[in-house]
Amino acid sequence: MLARFDHNRLLRYAGLFTWAVIGLPLLLLTLPQPDRGALGAGEVVAATGGGFAWLAWLAFGACYGWLTRALGQRRVTLLDKLLLACLAGSAIAISYYSQSGLGSILLMVVACVLPWLLPVWQGVAMLVLCEFVIVPVYVRGFDFSWGEAVLQASLYVGFTGFAFVTGLVARQQAQARDEQRRLNAELRATRALLAQSVRVNERTRISRELHDLLGHHLTALSLNLEVANHLTSGKAQEHVSQAHTLARLLLSDVREAVSQIRGNEAIDMAATLLPLADNVPGLTVDISLPRPFLLDDPERAHVLLRCTQEIITNTVRHAQASILRLKYQVERGAVRLEARDDGRGAEGFTAGNGLRGMRERLAAYGGEVAAETSPGQGFVLRLRLPLDDATDIARPVLDPSGSGPSQTLPEST
Repeated sequence: MLARFDHNRLLRYAGLFTWAVIGLPLLLLTLPQPDRGALGAGEVVAATGGGFAWLAWLAFGACYGWLTRALGQRRVTLLDKLLLACLAGSAIAISYYSQSGLGSILLMVVACVLPWLLPVWQGVAMLVLCEFVIVPVYVRGFDFSWGEAVLQASLYVGFTGFAFVTGLVARQQAQARDEQRRLNAELRATRALLAQSVRVNERTRISRELHDLLGHHLTALSLNLEVANHLTSGKAQEHVSQAHTLARLLLSDVREAVSQIRGNEAIDMAATLLPLADNVPGLTVDISLPRPFLLDDPERAHVLLRCTQEIITNTVRHAQASILRLKYQVERGAVRLEARDDGRGAEGFTAGNGLRGMRERLAAYGGEVAAETSPGQGFVLRLRLPLDDATDIARPVLDPSGSGPSQTLPEST
């Protein structure tokens, strides 16, 4: 049964279960208990803020439920960070208003989700800070000395550290699994391109063999039969004439078969590119393709595939985007690709190895790449790959808005 749940769901449900169970001792602490004397412990807690403790408990559950939805599969926003602070604050408030260590237990739950939402050093600092903020609770609620309270907080730091490492390992495993899925999608796309390239090469070889061997021999046979037709007479001439006619028909059939084989040499780019959109972690890839989308040159098809893979990889790793739109067009003897994401963008960017490799691949065939980005507006790449070796090189990529040419990268990302 548990096999049906991934790390995210297990962590979510375990945390919600712990939060729900904490409600039972909180209830016992906040209910009046007259049999303990004139003013029982529950009456003390109720009088000093039992209602606030329950509000903090409800706030913790609401924040945890929101933060752990699609955990690891969505972009962490400013709202998530604010809710994370509210989550930790609610755990601390439960300890303060209930005068108990229940908040320290809930901080272990917070520790499990911190690696999914914050960098490691920030998560560790936040945990240590939260545990020592509760030190006055141990002094007031348990009559500890300050030394004993700090020692108790240090003990809980060890527990929460263990929970933090557990969440970190789960996060790393999820990332490794997502990376494996992405690489498997790239492998399927490469395998599809390889299979089509092998098919095209085999068709080319067969058509060449038919044309060079069978075609030439049939042509020689037809010429010899034509000569024999002039040298014979009577019944023999009739048979030679029929043989000559059959040889010409057979030669015509061979030429037609060669033409049909060569006519099916194009690579279906839809079958090659669409698998790249499957199982991309935390990113929806929307691919728009012309129908049909066929390329005659396997090498150019390979360049287009590699550029698409690099764009998806860069978007996943750097853009903090949720949607990537890839639009392919074939016009004026070239394939054009516009890649647009909804990520954070940047004031400026420095070309990395990925974009430099993309530029080099395109430049080998007279292609080019242009980029546009600004803070909060995502990143846009425009690629142009000529389909004809005679196509002019270094032609600028025009901005579709008509405002002028886009920046042509001296380096690719």
